[in-house]
Amino acid sequence: MPQPVRAAGGVLYRPAGGGIEVCLVHRPRYDDWALPKGKLDGDEHPMVGAVREVAEETGCAGVPHLRLPTLAYDLPDGTPKTVDFWLMRLAGEGPVVDTAEVDELAWLSPAAARERLSYDDERAVLDRAAALPPVTTVVAMVRHAHAGERKEWKGNDALRPIDERGRRQAERIGAVLALLRPARLISATPLRCKQTLEPLAARLGGVPIVQDGAFAEPPLAEEAPAKAKLAAQRLLDLRDEGLPVVCSQGKIMPTLLATLRDEADPEPYKTPKGDGWLLTWSGDRLLDASRL
Repeated sequence: MPQPVRAAGGVLYRPAGGGIEVCLVHRPRYDDWALPKGKLDGDEHPMVGAVREVAEETGCAGVPHLRLPTLAYDLPDGTPKTVDFWLMRLAGEGPVVDTAEVDELAWLSPAAARERLSYDDERAVLDRAAALPPVTTVVAMVRHAHAGERKEWKGNDALRPIDERGRRQAERIGAVLALLRPARLISATPLRCKQTLEPLAARLGGVPIVQDGAFAEPPLAEEAPAKAKLAAQRLLDLRDEGLPVVCSQGKIMPTLLATLRDEADPEPYKTPKGDGWLLTWSGDRLLDASRL
């Protein structure tokens, strides 16, 4: 069985008149029009690969806003391939880097782009993007990175630091979240939460990390559901003050996320350490909550 091919790309858009235009690329090798995309480099995070490939094929910097449908199909030789897509807002333009792959760009209305696209499955991805209301706010929420075992730490648990595995996780999530160009970094009060955001702060040129007790677990486990609901309201307040990244804890996040989605069951929102979520709003409407 051949190894699956993993790729990523984006629906890159810019405001135009009362709507948007999206960017398509022409590939002379196939003589087709497609959404910009390409293979991941090794274990590259799909969102990192998507932004990189969009930049290489279009010369444009894109800021991810929302995860779009993933395409899965077989290549002519039977190798399975998946392509993860993100909706991306144009943040800067430059020359096309991958001139061997792309010889022409087209900025088109979604309807015109749909007509020009060469592939039905990519039309479905574009249709999903075109049907969305305008994105107004994006928030990233992460659980702190690995910090050893609570039972093996002898001191104040709030001072328990991330370990070597956690440092690797923090570096990786920092590389991903920097693509969002966040304006604010908010950490729960435990040291391990602040340390999780430090690589991101460094990538952003020293953006300060503000500690906020609203996102910290309460002393008693039975108090966590109520505390999580209060934390959800605090997150909504932060959402309206500029694009934030929030680092919280495992007993708070599932109920917080379920509350934001008006769902009773927090189980689907359990999050591994060093992992997180991309939350996307249009006004007060939460459009999507997807794993990073």
